[in-house]
Amino acid sequence: MELVSPMTFIYTFYTSPLTETRAPIQWNSPQAILALCFLVHYANRAIINPLRTPSRSKSHIIVPLAAVAFNVVNGSLMGSYLSSTDARTSLSARSPTPLYVGLTLWAFGFIGNIVHDEILLNIRRKANSKGKGKAEAGEHYAIPQGGLYTLVSYPNYLCEWIEWLGFAIAASPFPFALESISTTSISSVFSPLLDPKFYTTIIKEPGHLFAPNLSPPWIFLISEILLMLPRAYRGHQWYKSKFGNSYPGRRKAVIPFVL
Repeated sequence: MELVSPMTFIYTFYTSPLTETRAPIQWNSPQAILALCFLVHYANRAIINPLRTPSRSKSHIIVPLAAVAFNVVNGSLMGSYLSSTDARTSLSARSPTPLYVGLTLWAFGFIGNIVHDEILLNIRRKANSKGKGKAEAGEHYAIPQGGLYTLVSYPNYLCEWIEWLGFAIAASPFPFALESISTTSISSVFSPLLDPKFYTTIIKEPGHLFAPNLSPPWIFLISEILLMLPRAYRGHQWYKSKFGNSYPGRRKAVIPFVL
């Protein structure tokens, strides 16, 4: 269900449907570097991780079908955007600082995602090593320990958000139209979130004025948060119900110290 995303990405990145006259992409350009980041993530998510994962619980058929639909759209949009003239112009015109900051966040989130997924995989491996059958192993649960699990129940979700936040920062201008936004400093990457006008604009302005630069990298990030946050909250409540007082009380669902 994840494999369709890099497949559609490669196709649209190569055919560049948003560009009337396709210009060759330099393979050391920001566009190529970002394309590589996207494909590295999905090589791990769609190929390496499933091959290394012990058996899991069954899921309803709607889950992979919905994921395939989402990934077809997302991969197509991302490849089309990164190969477009708009992306090339935007990336070449602005300061390199957002690119460096974004790629650093992407790497941190990518590594963190792998580390915390590995902690979950080890729980299943230990269940198998104790003589449980494959079906039983898929039903085995334990309290994850280590890394950001000391703070939240779903650090793999948090790290994936950090990963795609970094990708969006590196790939595209901040989508919200605020006069206080500058593209020349590291602080400008995060300063909109601290500006009260950011939140009043959300309420007062029409959508096309509020987010004139909304692009596929930011749409992907927003979609991931909206889809995964409820799952993290419900999963956190399940952990507390399942393990009761033995589950660490200081852990939040997905955002340390907050939620």
